[in-house]
Amino acid sequence: MLLLSQSMAYSQEIVTGLYRNIYLNRGKESVNSSKGINQPDTLELPFSDDFSDSYIFPDPERWEERDVFINNTWSINQITVGMATFDALDYNGNLYETASQFVFEADHLTSKPINLQYPSSDNVYLSFFYEAAGIGDPPESNDSLVLHFWAPMEEKWYSVWKTSPADTTGFKPLIIKIEDNKFLQKGFRFRFINYASLTGTTTDPSMAGNCDQWNIDYIILDKNRNPNDTILHDVAFTLPVRSVLKTYEQMPWKQFRQVFLSEMSPYITVNYRNNDTIIRNITRNFRITDVYKDSITLFFTAGAVNINPLEPVKYDAELIYTFNSSYTDSALFRIECMLITDAFDRKQNDTIVYYQRFGRCFAYDDGTAEAGYGINGQGSRNAMVAYLFKSFIPDSLRAVQICFNDSYQNANRRSFDLMVWNNYKGIPGDVICSKEELLVKPGEGINGFYTYELDTPVEINGEFFVGWRQRSETFLNAGFDLNTPHKSRQLYFLGGEWNVSQMPGSVMIRPIFGPPIKSTGIKTVTENNNTIRLWPNPASEYVNITSNDPLLILNATIFITDISGRTLKKIRNQERIDISDLPAGIYLVTVHSGNRHVVTTRLIVTR
Repeated sequence: MLLLSQSMAYSQEIVTGLYRNIYLNRGKESVNSSKGINQPDTLELPFSDDFSDSYIFPDPERWEERDVFINNTWSINQITVGMATFDALDYNGNLYETASQFVFEADHLTSKPINLQYPSSDNVYLSFFYEAAGIGDPPESNDSLVLHFWAPMEEKWYSVWKTSPADTTGFKPLIIKIEDNKFLQKGFRFRFINYASLTGTTTDPSMAGNCDQWNIDYIILDKNRNPNDTILHDVAFTLPVRSVLKTYEQMPWKQFRQVFLSEMSPYITVNYRNNDTIIRNITRNFRITDVYKDSITLFFTAGAVNINPLEPVKYDAELIYTFNSSYTDSALFRIECMLITDAFDRKQNDTIVYYQRFGRCFAYDDGTAEAGYGINGQGSRNAMVAYLFKSFIPDSLRAVQICFNDSYQNANRRSFDLMVWNNYKGIPGDVICSKEELLVKPGEGINGFYTYELDTPVEINGEFFVGWRQRSETFLNAGFDLNTPHKSRQLYFLGGEWNVSQMPGSVMIRPIFGPPIKSTGIKTVTENNNTIRLWPNPASEYVNITSNDPLLILNATIFITDISGRTLKKIRNQERIDISDLPAGIYLVTVHSGNRHVVTTRLIVTR
């Protein structure tokens, strides 16, 4: 498991693997909705997937199981955007029921049946890139990644390749010739399986979690190949684009409008790579769209450029722009980065999208927890963790959101004290406010954050710290974003003094500012004393519609229309609506109860 420590005898900072992946848990409903799609019984060559056009789960037109996690955050050296991560979590995003300290069979990635009815002289090869750990937990010596081939006539799997984690640096190419006649049949399949093992289940269950990661990228199965055919004739983005704010991933819209000149980044930073062995020429284009208005606010090109063979590029596109919107409470902008490449180049990995959100919170993290963070061991009772933020104008602190991870056997369901301090020479000073004996609660909302509301608002102006004081020596297991460096803003208190965290990453904690918090729903509409809540909003997989009048929803007909007025969905008597099939954009949700129009409100769908 992902565990950075020297000894369990004394208190210290700990980073450990996740017990649960909330994205897999939440995404399974959208996959269920795709079942029943007409698909061919057997796929034809070529078969290829670089996972750049998938999200959370593998493409169901190519793959059978949904065990692996399709993501952009578990490696910094991927071949293209998107990769399949094998770990110790199942299809639901939870630790496998068979997980233990002994080696167990974990994730599967099995292809759909493929027509391989070719003579061996057609030179059919399977190639892929694989990596042990990435930024995750290195597999132990007994863990492994294996590859099986299916013999259709025998109805039997054969093991054809296995690797152990001898070397954990970067992706490695592998190419295997398929020449045995028992595999060269219609109905051939191949599958990857990882074998993992937990540690820490007996010493401290709160620290046991996801572990032993492997990443796979760019799978190609085709004929007329050769043993050296591992070169990808492809220029592709390799990392997701991040916030174009200087300091934060997110910040309150009201505050940004006051300090946009100083907080707007002068660049959009993108990472791409020429995976080819020849010089390639590309053009880089950028587009920013106001999602609420569905209007393009900026388009520019960074021009054409040559890229040397196998060269990775980190490019800062000059950005002379600031976000602007007529909305006063929040704003949402879509940033699209595009590569214009040769006609033969794979296009699915030539565009990346980022949503710049402005609401009510400050956030350093990118919304994805790759690990868990906490203080653990003897002497950690009353240990504290603090993260430095800055309110640019006098504003009301209303709540603090914390992403606490689930833990093995719910071992971290302990109480803690929520703390807010002023900044005294770079460390937490006087306590501005606190809330004692709160319970660790994994969030069910977007990104898995739980909102701890303050009893009374606190006016904040300037720098301040937010964090917690633990009441026991138990590891609390807060979400930890391994892709966001804390830049010495994250501190912990042990042995009577504050120390700068030595862990690379950011604990996922977010202060909430602004007017009173009415509910966890984003959109609240009142009609004839009946409150309609539409949440989450923006949403990607589902949206909930609730009311304080149960009869209103019981008799409701709900229409979802696009901005041109076309009715896309008509639903009766449902509080939870699947929107996974709707493209990203702005929609209108209209609620009728009987013959009465109750409300029409805006829904934003993101992808």
